[in-house]
Amino acid sequence: MRVDRRRVASLAVLVSVFACTPSDMAATGGTGVAAASGALGPLHGPPYGSPRHGSPHQPRYQPGAPGIGDSDFPADGNGGYDVAHYALDIRYTPSSKQLSGLATVQATATQGLSSFHLDLAGLRVGKVTVDGAAARFSHEGDELIVTPARPIDRGAAFTTAVTYSGTPRPERDPANLGTYGFIPTDDGAFVASQPNGAKTWFPGNDHPADKATFDFTITVPEGTTAVANGEQSAAPVTSGGSTTYRWRERHPMATYLATATIGKFELRQGTTPGGVPLLAAADPRFHASLGKLYTLSGEVTDYWSEVFGPYPFSSTGGVIDDYQAGYALETQTRPLYGGFSPQDAIVAHELAHQWFGDSLSITRWKDLWLNEGFATYAEWLWAEHKGGDTADATFRAFHARPASDPIWSYPPGRARPNDLFDQSVYIRGGMTLHALRRAIGDETFFELLRTWTATHRYGNVTTDEFVALAERMSGKDLGPLFDAWLFEPRRPASPVT
Repeated sequence: MRVDRRRVASLAVLVSVFACTPSDMAATGGTGVAAASGALGPLHGPPYGSPRHGSPHQPRYQPGAPGIGDSDFPADGNGGYDVAHYALDIRYTPSSKQLSGLATVQATATQGLSSFHLDLAGLRVGKVTVDGAAARFSHEGDELIVTPARPIDRGAAFTTAVTYSGTPRPERDPANLGTYGFIPTDDGAFVASQPNGAKTWFPGNDHPADKATFDFTITVPEGTTAVANGEQSAAPVTSGGSTTYRWRERHPMATYLATATIGKFELRQGTTPGGVPLLAAADPRFHASLGKLYTLSGEVTDYWSEVFGPYPFSSTGGVIDDYQAGYALETQTRPLYGGFSPQDAIVAHELAHQWFGDSLSITRWKDLWLNEGFATYAEWLWAEHKGGDTADATFRAFHARPASDPIWSYPPGRARPNDLFDQSVYIRGGMTLHALRRAIGDETFFELLRTWTATHRYGNVTTDEFVALAERMSGKDLGPLFDAWLFEPRRPASPVT
């Protein structure tokens, strides 16, 4: 999720509203891509395969699709394969803002592949191999098109290695998403990639529908720290003026949740009271906030483990960087806070995402309320838990907004690609859950949340699946309720208590 820092002060009103508007920070780059061709020359000629290899009308091998099939973001992700693991070996020098990398992508073909795409923006590609053999490639826009020396059979596992380098250029969309991706800073980089900024620093299948495990090897100048997802798989090693950090996230992760945030950080490590390994990091400017971030992250993680079910990952925590992003992001295991000390509600929100958005990831961006509505409702539950306004009082206050308020004209069940982070996706999304809670009762509602997170742990989800589960567990026809709250462009009637 993204939080406009200009609105942080208003978060105390009505139990912290996440008004998702673009960051007001100046953009630091564009999205240009250097075209390249592989060692075997540019792509040319007909695709591999012929009718005799398959059906009379279907070649055995065909190019993988340039998009994963999300109609709202047709260029995002890629078709024809499923990634299992990324091994990213990158070196970054803050003074020159130069990045060099070797990305090793392990995948399985879901069709016979004559060629396939990887998403990569703004970086030069030097070499591509598939299963150790040199592959032809071309770089067109944000699409790296790879033609292996031999076509790949459907169901076959294959490994692609891409060597690349350049100056990372973050994505910029001031009218909607702000600046995101790999963002160079004075002492390193702030790396927050929602929704499709992973392509600014490594080649991959950049869409939440294709999750994978990750290994990170990050080399930076000595005295600089690199923080990624998961846990350190080895102690840092310093040699020749550089330090190499190794991190591993062994649970499936969407590409936009991957981070390699680099800078001068103070670290605090330990465990939550419930025993979950905990790491908090802060830029020295936010030294006074490190203790609170550490303690609060542990407390929130343990409480959500009671409410939503067992914590899905192997560690928790957070990072406060000095870059004035104006938003926070739920990077898996370790949320990022861009240039501000997060209030309690923000930490509660981002850590709720570890269940809703990270462990359970959306299949298509149109269902973003399944991430943001749930995390917003978690804020209301946290406030109630800490003795503040009840979730019901917060719901009533929002419902009292006039019928002309913009949240009523934006049905959150169908997030708009040019306005993904609209307040309605957050607020009306959260209100939908409270209306559901009123309709089916507390016992069924909270059991529903725990069943939802357990059933789809580490997977991908849709709104239809949530509605079906709610109806099955409650024994009620909930279609009218969900239609009113998620899909009608008007203020729904308040549920009867």
